[in-house]
Amino acid sequence: MKYGNVSIWRRGHGSTNIARRFRQMLFLTTVTLVLSLVSAPDVLAQSGTSAGTSAGGTTIHGLRVGAHGEKTRLVMDMDGPAAFKTFVLADPYRIVIDLSEVKFRIPAGKKSNLVGGVAGYRFGLFEPGTSRVVFDLAEPRVISAAFELPPREGRGHRLVMDLRKVTRASFMNASKASIAKRMAARRQSPSVPAASGNSARRDGANKPRNSKKVIVIDPGHGGVDPGAIGASGSYEKTITLAASKTLKRVLEKTGRYEVVLTRARDRFLRLRERVAVSRASDADLFISVHADSIADKRLRGASIYTLSEQSSDKEAARLAEQENKSDIIAGMDFSEETPEVTNILIDLAQRETMNQSARFAGYLAKELRGAVRTHRRAHRFAGFAVLKAPDVPSVLLELGYLSNPREERMLRSPEFQNKVAVALRQGIDRYFETVQAASR
Repeated sequence: MKYGNVSIWRRGHGSTNIARRFRQMLFLTTVTLVLSLVSAPDVLAQSGTSAGTSAGGTTIHGLRVGAHGEKTRLVMDMDGPAAFKTFVLADPYRIVIDLSEVKFRIPAGKKSNLVGGVAGYRFGLFEPGTSRVVFDLAEPRVISAAFELPPREGRGHRLVMDLRKVTRASFMNASKASIAKRMAARRQSPSVPAASGNSARRDGANKPRNSKKVIVIDPGHGGVDPGAIGASGSYEKTITLAASKTLKRVLEKTGRYEVVLTRARDRFLRLRERVAVSRASDADLFISVHADSIADKRLRGASIYTLSEQSSDKEAARLAEQENKSDIIAGMDFSEETPEVTNILIDLAQRETMNQSARFAGYLAKELRGAVRTHRRAHRFAGFAVLKAPDVPSVLLELGYLSNPREERMLRSPEFQNKVAVALRQGIDRYFETVQAASR
């Protein structure tokens, strides 16, 4: 995630009409792209509609993977019907199933064994109205049949899919067919309406000097992307959302800050959408909240990260690589992305913004060290895509390590989350005091 200090960018000595026009152009391009990609419907390689569609009323309470000779069968046990669509993605090999929005109630103890070339799976809300299940494959396999069985013989609704092993060339052809159908559907879909005034970026040059500072808090992961999984099975996405809501409450209580959450419930957000929310909100600061997991269960402590293409250490590089794959984990297809889009949304990093981010991180790290246990190097650097907004100072907060049983229990504690929130609020206060002093 990336953020830059909007007020400094706009009111500093280097602010010019050209720079403002560039930022406006960049924002409009970003909003238009995000709206077009988010609003356009997906039409996938295979689709089916059961006797009715679900508006969140259907619950999936079981998911099974079975090997039957040459065939791998995927079965979802449901208490009602659900419309579904499927597609396949390569590198890595994935089968993606999009359903009308459903509830998932699959007990941890009932997760299926992984057989028949299936290496793993995850599920959750992808976007409002759409739930997603992603199967990771150890080898190329495609869907040979997909159908729903109605209730019978004491069993409820079942969604069944059979997979068969194919060559890589066949898998790539199936993936290309998925993409072709999606693109054809988008060409036929109605044009996306222009962004309303409420979603347009405010003109910082006209922002009153004494107006509230806007803080965007980004709870990491969500929906189909659970993030790290704790020693006892807790999900990173759940902890980051709870901690972010606590921080929002603590900041708003001061009366000095307007706080925006990139997500307020358990749903998936693309990395570029998180950055776009920051810019559309005219954010003065952006904080992405996460919790790590690592093989060494002894490791503990919080960290603050800021953007740098040169990671501060191997662990920072590993974490950035892992976090930057969030969209892949959620079954995103990047075939329609262009180098220009990538440059606008990912690779534009302004040096002044990075400097302000580092200064902000320094204040946060100092306050955190006085309140909770931190990593031996509390302020670290890595190439997180979500920190790459060109004009909003941004940091990524790692609350601690879910892989450490003791720290996992602590991260789930409301008392710990409140302690972190108070420390962050103190760091934010100090940062703005410094900015205002420099401005004077």
